[in-house]
Amino acid sequence: MTHSVTRTARSLLSRAVGCLARRSGGAAGSSIRPDLDTLSRHVILPSIPITDEEVARAAFQDRGLQMARQELWEELSEQIRDADHERVVTPSGESAAILLAFGARSDVVSVVEDMLHEGIIPPPSGIDALEAIAAEYPDEYPIQMIVALAHIDLAWAWRGIPSAAALEGAAERSAAHAARAQALLSSLCGIEQDAPSLAAAHCALLAALPNPLDAREARVADRFEDLIDLDPNSPRNMRALGAALVPARLGSYAELELEARRTAARTGGSWGAGAYAWVYFDALALDAGALALLDPVFFIDGLRDILQRRPDQHTANLLAAFCAVTMREDAAAPHANRAAREALHGCLVWILRDHLYELHPLIWTQALYHPGAPPLPSRRALISEGRRTALRAIAAQFADDIAGGNSIAFSPAGMYLLPMPS
Repeated sequence: MTHSVTRTARSLLSRAVGCLARRSGGAAGSSIRPDLDTLSRHVILPSIPITDEEVARAAFQDRGLQMARQELWEELSEQIRDADHERVVTPSGESAAILLAFGARSDVVSVVEDMLHEGIIPPPSGIDALEAIAAEYPDEYPIQMIVALAHIDLAWAWRGIPSAAALEGAAERSAAHAARAQALLSSLCGIEQDAPSLAAAHCALLAALPNPLDAREARVADRFEDLIDLDPNSPRNMRALGAALVPARLGSYAELELEARRTAARTGGSWGAGAYAWVYFDALALDAGALALLDPVFFIDGLRDILQRRPDQHTANLLAAFCAVTMREDAAAPHANRAAREALHGCLVWILRDHLYELHPLIWTQALYHPGAPPLPSRRALISEGRRTALRAIAAQFADDIAGGNSIAFSPAGMYLLPMPS
C-alpha cells in the first residue's frame, strides 16, 4: 500500500471513528450484518501470548521460589532489600521485591490452598518451617515480611475458599493467621526501612483482619498514603487503595472519591490526573456502584495522562480491556450511573485508535474474572478466551466499517482501514 492510500484510508477511518464515538452502542447501523465472530476476522492485530511483563514477573517469582528451596535466606533477604531500595520493577511497574517474596512463600501457600480446595485440613508443617526461618533471622525485615505475608495468604484461604469455610474452626484459624501476621509486622515500618514492599504488607494485612473495625482503626487511608508516597510510580499501590475502600471492604464511596482526589493531587508530578483513574480502576471492577460519585471527565483525563506517561502495550491493553469489558453496558446498573459508564466505555475508541497495536490476550481474560474467582481453565483456554473477547469488542466498535468486507489493521503508526479488494 502506498503512503497516499494509507493516509486516505486512515482519514476515512478517522471520520468513521468520530461518528462511532458519538453513538451510544458503538456498533449501531444496519440491523442486518454478520455476527461479531465473523466481523472479528477482519481485525488485523498481532497477538502476543507471552509478554515481556509475564516473563519478568515469572523470573522474579521463580528466583524467590528457588532461593527458598535452596535455603539461601540471607541472599534472598539481601535481594529483596536491594530491590526495595532501588525500586526495581517489571516493565508494567510491578515490584520485584513483592514478586520475590511471593515466590519464596508460594510452596507453602499453594500446598495449603490445594488441600483446602479438597476439603482437607492441612498440617501446620509448612508454615511452621517458615516460622523457624523467621526465628533464625529476627533482624531481617524481608524474612519477617515473607512469613507475615504467608500468614495473610492463609488467613484469606481459610476465609475465602468455599470448601475451607465449611471446615471446623475455619474462622478461628483465619483469625489466628491474621493475628500472627500482625505480630510479625508490628515492629516493622516501611518508611523507616525505605521499603515499599513492607508498607504494602501492612496494607495487605488490613484486608485480612477478621474485624473490619480493627482495620478502620488502623487508618486505611493513612497506611496507603505511606505506601504510595514511598513508591508513587507504582499503579498497583493506587489500585489496591481503591479496592480496599469499596463499601464491601473497608471504606465507602465518599472515602473512595476523597482518596482518589487526594492521591491525584499528591502524585500529579508523576501521573498528572492518572492517579484518580488508578484509584478507581479496581474499585469499579469490584463494585459498579462506585460510579455514583465518579467524575467521568477527571477519570478520562486520567486515562489520557496514564497513556502519555506509560505508552507501553501492557498499559494500553489494560485500559482498553477495562473500557471494553468492565465498563460495557449493564442493564442492571442504576440509571443514574449509566451516563458515566457510557462515557468510560466510549474511551475504547480513542485507546484503540491512538495507542493499541499488540493484543495481550491474558489481560482481556483477567477483565472477565473478578479477583477470587474459582479455579480457572488452562492457560491456552484463557488466551483463546481473551483474544476472542478483544476482537469481538473491537469488531463491535467498528462494525459499520468492516461489515462490507473492509478490514481494520493496527500498527505502531496507528490504526487504519484496509479497503476490501476490488
